[in-house]
Amino acid sequence: MFFYKEKILSPGQLKRLSDHKYSCESLSILDKFLQPWWDWLVSKIPIWLAPNLITIIGLIINILTTLVLVYYSPDAKAEAPWWAFILCALGLFAYQSLDAIDGKQARRTGTSTPLGELFDHGCDSVSTVFVAISACIAVQLGSYPSWMFFQCFCAITLFYCAHWQAYVSGTLRFGRVDVTEAQFTIMGIHLISAFFGPEIWSIKVTSIGIFELRHLILIMTVVCCSVPLYQLFIDICNGGVGKNGSSVAGTSVLSPVIPLSLVIVPAFIICRKSTEHVYENHPVLYILAFGLVAAKVTNRLVVAHMTRNEMDYFDSSLIGPAMLFLNQYFNFFIAEHIVLWICLIWVCFDLIRYSRQVCLEICDHMRIHLFKIVPSVTPQAIQQTSNKNGTATVSNNRQSRSRKHYH
Repeated sequence: MFFYKEKILSPGQLKRLSDHKYSCESLSILDKFLQPWWDWLVSKIPIWLAPNLITIIGLIINILTTLVLVYYSPDAKAEAPWWAFILCALGLFAYQSLDAIDGKQARRTGTSTPLGELFDHGCDSVSTVFVAISACIAVQLGSYPSWMFFQCFCAITLFYCAHWQAYVSGTLRFGRVDVTEAQFTIMGIHLISAFFGPEIWSIKVTSIGIFELRHLILIMTVVCCSVPLYQLFIDICNGGVGKNGSSVAGTSVLSPVIPLSLVIVPAFIICRKSTEHVYENHPVLYILAFGLVAAKVTNRLVVAHMTRNEMDYFDSSLIGPAMLFLNQYFNFFIAEHIVLWICLIWVCFDLIRYSRQVCLEICDHMRIHLFKIVPSVTPQAIQQTSNKNGTATVSNNRQSRSRKHYH
C-alpha cells in the first residue's frame, strides 16, 4: 500500500470511528436560499452513483479548471484569457454544488458512513488551496507577493482552525458568513475579471490615487477572517468536551497549533531567506506546495477528531519543506525552484498515498466500497432467497425421484 509497512489506523481508532456521529452547526446566510437548488440537483442524480464519487468528481473539476488558469498565469501576474476565468467560476460552482449534495445522496441511498464525512473534508482541504490560488490570479496578486502569501495562508489557516475547533468541541461550526459566501465572492471576482479584465482591480478609487480596487479584497479578507478566527479561538480557549476541558481525544486544546506552525513558519522563513527569490518568482508553485502540506496536516487533524485520537506533531509531508530549508541553509548547488518542484511532487505523492490507505483501511473495517454502492441485503431478502432455494431443492429432489422411478 504505497510503501506503508504498517496500518495507519489502530483497531481502537477504527472502532471509535465506527461510533462517530457527525455534528455540525451552520448559520450560513446563503445556504437556505440554495437548498431548493441542491434538492432539485440531487433528485436528478442516478441512485446508483456513490456519494464519494460525486465529491471526487467535483474536486477534479475544480482542480482542472484552476490549472487552466495557472497555465496562462503561472506567476499570478500575467493576464489569462477571459474564458479561463469563466471556466474557473463554473468549476467552483460545480464543485460547491456537488459538495453540497454528496451528503444528501448518502442519505437518499442509505449509505451514510463516517468515511463519507472524512472524504468530504479531505477534498475540501485540497480545494481550499486551489480556490485561494485562483482568486489571487484573478486579481493579479503576483505583483504583491507578500499580500498573496497572506491571502492564501489566511484561507488555509481558517480552514484548519475550523477543524481544530471541531477537534476541541466535537462539533463543526459555520458562521453566518462562511464557506458558501466566500465561494460565491470568488465566483464574482472571476466573472468581473472575465468581463472587465484583471486590470480593473488596479483602478484607483480615491482622489489621491493610492487606494486600488483590489485593496477592497484585502479589507474583506481581514474582516471575514478575523471575526471567525476570533470566535474559533474563544471556543477553543473555553475548553473542550473531553475530561477537564480537554479535546475529544483527551489532549490539550492547544496541541493542534504545533502541526500548523510546522507548515506556516517554515513557509515564511524559506520565503524571506531565499537568495534566489524562489517565492517571488514562482508564487503559485510555492503556495501550491506548502498548501498541499497544510491539506495533509488538516486531513490528519480530521482523522484524529473522528477517531478521538492524539494527533502526531510531525508528518512525512514535511520532508518536502525540509528539503527546501536544507538546500537553502547549506547553500547547495541545486536551484531552489528545482527543489520546489521536487517538494511539490513528494507532497502530492505523500498526500495521495496517505488518503488512499486511510480510505482502504476504513472500507475494509466497515465492509464498504469507496466509490461504489453495494445493495444491502435485508433479512426479508435473505428469507425469500432461502425459501426460493428450498423450493428449488424440493423440486429437484422430486424430479430426481421421478427419474429414478421411471428408470
